[in-house]
Amino acid sequence: MHITAKADYAVRTLLELAAAGGVVGKAEALATAQNIPHKFLESVLADLRRADLVRSRRGPDGGYWLARPPAEISVADVIRSVEGPLASVRGQRPEDVDYPGPAEPLRLVWLAVRSNMRAVLEAVSLAEIADDDLPSLIFDLTSDPAAWARR
Repeated sequence: MHITAKADYAVRTLLELAAAGGVVGKAEALATAQNIPHKFLESVLADLRRADLVRSRRGPDGGYWLARPPAEISVADVIRSVEGPLASVRGQRPEDVDYPGPAEPLRLVWLAVRSNMRAVLEAVSLAEIADDDLPSLIFDLTSDPAAWARR
């Protein structure tokens, strides 16, 4: 899985807002806190607003805040809001691809990949990350030395 800068910035920005406990965050302060280019962050925030993950207000008292509690926003929600589906094959959903001959079972492999990504990304909320209270699934997966091996 390739995690784009946009997806990474979106998750980190929402984690800043989750940790703020409802306090309105200014775009410039969010960008500085996570070392994100300000102009890029404005684009990310626009996507997050369209996806109804953040709300905003203009003016001197304006800024951004989470549209719902951080426990109700999964990492998958954030990635989908800025990148679209978690897994695609040549721009198609895995269930929509069709292969001839010996490649036919490959569709099941792509479906399994998506299923495993969902199992992790939908299971972890912003609140769990911000509170450093990750689900046991994360520790189970990362305790395997193979998880840390580069290939």
